[in-house]
Amino acid sequence: MEQQQAATPRPDPTSADRFDGLVDVEQAEAALVEHYPRLVRLAYLILPPGASRSRRVLAAHAVVQRSLPRRPTPARGPALPAPCGDPDPAAAPGYACVRLRVLRTALGTRRRWWRWLPVPPPTLPRVWGLRLSPRSGGADELALEQALSALSAPGRAAFALCGPERLTEADALRVLAAAGVADTREALDEAARVATPAGSRDRSPVESAEFDPCALQARPTDLIRRRQHVRAVLAGGAAVLVCGGLLGLPGDGWGPAGADGPGGAAAPPYARNAAAQAALDPAKVTAAAATAWRSAARQDFTAWPARGDRVRDRELLRRALAVWARPGAGVRVAATPGTAAGPAAGPPQLLFAGVVDHAVVVLFHDGLRVVRYAEAADGADGSGGPGGTLDFARTDGAAGMSADAVVAGRTHGNVRYLTAPWVASARLVDLLKPDAAGRVVHRDANGLTDPVPTSAPGATCTAWPALRTGGELLTDLAEPVPARLTYGAPREPGAVSGPRARTVWARTACQLAVLRGQGVSAVNSWEFARQPLPGGAGSATWVCTRAETWRGAGSLTFAQVQTPAAGGRSGAAPGAAVARADGGTACGPRAPRVLAGVLWKATGGHPGGHPDGRWWLLAAGSEQVTSITATGGVRGQAAGRFLAVPAKAGDRAELTARLADGERLTTLR
Repeated sequence: MEQQQAATPRPDPTSADRFDGLVDVEQAEAALVEHYPRLVRLAYLILPPGASRSRRVLAAHAVVQRSLPRRPTPARGPALPAPCGDPDPAAAPGYACVRLRVLRTALGTRRRWWRWLPVPPPTLPRVWGLRLSPRSGGADELALEQALSALSAPGRAAFALCGPERLTEADALRVLAAAGVADTREALDEAARVATPAGSRDRSPVESAEFDPCALQARPTDLIRRRQHVRAVLAGGAAVLVCGGLLGLPGDGWGPAGADGPGGAAAPPYARNAAAQAALDPAKVTAAAATAWRSAARQDFTAWPARGDRVRDRELLRRALAVWARPGAGVRVAATPGTAAGPAAGPPQLLFAGVVDHAVVVLFHDGLRVVRYAEAADGADGSGGPGGTLDFARTDGAAGMSADAVVAGRTHGNVRYLTAPWVASARLVDLLKPDAAGRVVHRDANGLTDPVPTSAPGATCTAWPALRTGGELLTDLAEPVPARLTYGAPREPGAVSGPRARTVWARTACQLAVLRGQGVSAVNSWEFARQPLPGGAGSATWVCTRAETWRGAGSLTFAQVQTPAAGGRSGAAPGAAVARADGGTACGPRAPRVLAGVLWKATGGHPGGHPDGRWWLLAAGSEQVTSITATGGVRGQAAGRFLAVPAKAGDRAELTARLADGERLTTLR
């Protein structure tokens, strides 16, 4: 290195004086072209040594070639040292300008907004399949490479400036500061600690071919792997062409806009089926005539006319159909148990489209389900999610009273029903008040009721609202279709109209809370026995309540005993549920029979009751029962369909009965 320094004298300090003016693009280009190897070597030494030599070489050339300014660059500010040995001092500003830009880029201190943009691919021509790298050096070059790899980027920059660039310590500090290095002294001290090998007689190891990114050797890349990559690229290109052809088919395409417009709530389409496509077309939605229900063979949802002030809003219907077929992530979907939440098999029937409170509601019927779509009327999230709500309720087989009403909206503990066109009147009643007449519910021209209260989940059962449509009784069980309430024998249930029926339901209504959200279509209460109580304490009414579902399976049956109120007072105190069965045929039209029992304590408050509070095992069966037997903790037998045996608190007994045909019957479970 000493010999090389003697051959190239240091610049005159006056060359580093302040230079005020502009370095034009031509002057910078002349300096870059003339000193290109020197600048590339500078970038090569500063770049991180962790990458492969081939990538480092390409990066060094890219850094230098991109350092050429696009417009005249001011040279005001601290004077920058000129290149050592430059025969033309006028070229010093151009070289100093380019060298500073190379330093900033290699150090990563150039902060430009376009630095984070993707780098465009190199222009043609380009040689493929070659790996370029500097020539390998000897032991001295290897030792220097290892020493430089331990330095930081500012340290390598300081080494390059004081080494190949031949700058003095003061000049190097100025250049590093101009390049954006925060701690220039630390970088210089770090470079000074590098032990440079002696090298050959005529040059330092840093100036050998090992560190010359312009003296390169070419080698082929992995030929076998390259061939595999070519085949993979060709296969991928063919797949892209096929997918592009599918995307270009006529229709809505697979883009995120879907059938309901850009940014809508519907997810991208997934099928190209003719029936599925027809189900998305609002022009093909069916609608019954306004008077079709008068001459229909069966009064059901197919006879409902399309009502509401938005039935001709094609864009609304298009959105509703698209969300139904492909609900997006922001749509809240709810379906009663056993109800499919998939798209329609074809164009559905429109029942209603209009504004309900603060939401726009669309009701469809596809023969098996009633589908309710709701979105905020003001465009904000007011109906359950960014894309609105979608509710599915199974209604196959609904006819007559089972199709009297659907729930059009819910707000703040109230519901609004859309009643069938054949419903002449609507009245709100409280099941817990059997003697109250209720109040008339106003309906608009579309059959939409005013908001009426509904039972709140988890609340104390102090009232149970129901809607009486003519002689029928409907109650909301948190589903799109209200459940029908009936009274009587399982094979011939009737309306809840007489005083006895209303009294039984007044003491049964609170049991309906367990049926919310179960897909219940109808609930029947059957008074299967009335048993005299021991000691003349009055009579106990045995009631079996069975809830049927739209899907057939999943029915729920429970038996209860309704004893006289304490002190002989009349009232609608809830009955005591004594047995429950999930599924089965008990108390249904296929098996209208039942057996149930309970431990009952007599109190002195009843006329003729026992003041000592004796316990009794009471049991009762339906009309087919001819005898009842108790075993276990309490033993006894009685002919007929009633049993009353003295017992103790906490006793447990097994009850069996014999039917008139000799069949054995067990209690409800």
